[in-house]
Amino acid sequence: MKPRANADAKVIPPSRRPRQMGFTMPAEYTTHEATWLAWPHNKDDWPGKFAPIPWVFAEVVRLVSRRERVEILVQNSAAQRQVRRILERVAVDFSNVRFHQQATDRVWLRDSGAIFLQRPMDPQSGSKKLETAASVFRFNGWAKYDNHAADGEIAPWMASRVNRSWNVWAPRAGAAARPFVLEGGSIDVNGDGCVLTTEECLLSKVQQRNPGLNKAAIETILRDFLGVEKVLWLDRGIAGDDTHGHVDDTARFVNRTTIAACVERDAADANYEPLAENLRRLKKMRNSHGEPFDIVELPLPAPVIFDGQRLPASYANFYAANVGILVPVFNDRKDALALTALQECFPNRPIIPVYCRDLVWGLGALHCMTQQQPAPVVVHYPV
Repeated sequence: MKPRANADAKVIPPSRRPRQMGFTMPAEYTTHEATWLAWPHNKDDWPGKFAPIPWVFAEVVRLVSRRERVEILVQNSAAQRQVRRILERVAVDFSNVRFHQQATDRVWLRDSGAIFLQRPMDPQSGSKKLETAASVFRFNGWAKYDNHAADGEIAPWMASRVNRSWNVWAPRAGAAARPFVLEGGSIDVNGDGCVLTTEECLLSKVQQRNPGLNKAAIETILRDFLGVEKVLWLDRGIAGDDTHGHVDDTARFVNRTTIAACVERDAADANYEPLAENLRRLKKMRNSHGEPFDIVELPLPAPVIFDGQRLPASYANFYAANVGILVPVFNDRKDALALTALQECFPNRPIIPVYCRDLVWGLGALHCMTQQQPAPVVVHYPV
């Protein structure tokens, strides 16, 4: 599908931005049309431990494709044939799988992919379906890695699959506008006007994404291009996270009024104080209706160390698919506690543990590797 040309200037007038046009980013826990994945190929991301990684991805595809389409990016036709053979061995139903030969640098499509938005169709059309669009933020390798050229092309390419999209540019006082940098793992929305993020990721000068933009300017862009009303700021992310503070390892919406937040009970652990500060902030936050959130505390596993490096292992990096809630587990005694807590958050949906101790050596897990495309007709899960 040929993308619709964006006739706007680089900085889109406020009246023509998604929020003002009635678009919003749906919550992940609502129904999906598809899940997007990029197949792993860069062995440098799992040095000395790449062999199990394709099988982790194959298991995710097997599970997710039971209830929604899975769109898989592969490097080329040879890679596609190889991936197909792997998926055949785990008995994937290919009627719900589509391949796309689109080059990638890494697999973390949550961060490099487009962010899908929706709004009701024109009431005069009589349709009950939702119109799907996309916001295209710049991906710059987490302001850390230089080899991100292929990944930088993914969001525009994904956005070309829908009829309407916006390239997000940010004005800067006394300087030329430039693309606004944002990764999907740095935000989480409740589908009811709120987005959760961290100051460490979006405001710090370390791995700085958008130099020259202050907090107010960033909030305006998040509101306008995610279609939200309130930006909720946590402090920091967890130890071992090389993105410098992504929220999806820290705290997540599980419904419009409830947030699952990681806590650390060991006062000697590096996560203790940052997560305690996050919890203090969460308890003071109010939703878009002025009401407090319900907070569910999630444990963290014991530190996952490999080759002398602490890894960003977190149960908050779950993925809410149509088939159920895929939760990373680490062969840790707290796995059961986390699964029980999340089952209470999603009482009418299956909780599906997926072993991720190998996967997280690549510094990401289930949420990092997935990007949802919302369904055109929403089916509300019972709560």
